[in-house]
Amino acid sequence: MARHRQMLLLSLGVSLMMGALAQVSVAAEQNTAIELRAAGSLKAAMTEIIRQYQAETQQAVVAQYSSSGILRERIEAGEKVDIFASANMQHPQALVNEQRGTEVVMFARNQLCALAQPNLPLTTGNFLDVLLDPETKLGISTPKFDPAGDYALTVFEKAETLQPQAQNILTKKALKLTGSPNSAKAPVGRNLYAWVMENERADVFLTYCTNAKLAQQEVPELQIVALPAELAIGGKFGLVVLKDANPHAAALANYILSDKAQAILAEYGFQPPQR
Repeated sequence: MARHRQMLLLSLGVSLMMGALAQVSVAAEQNTAIELRAAGSLKAAMTEIIRQYQAETQQAVVAQYSSSGILRERIEAGEKVDIFASANMQHPQALVNEQRGTEVVMFARNQLCALAQPNLPLTTGNFLDVLLDPETKLGISTPKFDPAGDYALTVFEKAETLQPQAQNILTKKALKLTGSPNSAKAPVGRNLYAWVMENERADVFLTYCTNAKLAQQEVPELQIVALPAELAIGGKFGLVVLKDANPHAAALANYILSDKAQAILAEYGFQPPQR
């Protein structure tokens, strides 16, 4: 009888130990951080989205921000990433084409604006004339690395239909000031575009309207000028959950598409995706 009881206690102890190990395993899985990489233009909005998501789910998220092209190269080089949120659809689609993910989903849209110095007489009406002026220092992000730079090149291409040689002139004069691995970095805590303009590295900078808004909050005297309809261009932002991702990555991706997250994106000036 005593021996039988001893065997039961031993069996119960093993069961409790296995149960405890299972709980530890589940807890460890729950606490394994989701690795998110996102375009720098998303940093302010995405930081708030992640803060809210973590508060609701207790799921850890580690986010890093940079130019979409740089992030794509890091993923292709083997960096462990669960979700990639890009400022265009092309970079995440390239990863899908390489079988690193399965589907790209548009989650936001943005528009290009002009961020201008206070003394520059720039308006939507005289926009192209001022940009073409040899005295105007025109800044853009670095194409291929930063989609904002690619969108700027599209603006130059559209300008050609309004004035001969405009594309060639604008492409040659444009200063590639941000977005590449070798671009100058703003001091910690500073908005990159506010810092660039404050240091007078450009008279006018073509960037996302969301970036321009944040820059103006830091340097209120900066102007934000809308592009004329003939030159206007919008950016489509896409995300992809990568192969062998954290099991909880899909939940975060769905959260970014949810009404709660979309409301935060809207507060920062992003437009909803086309569905």
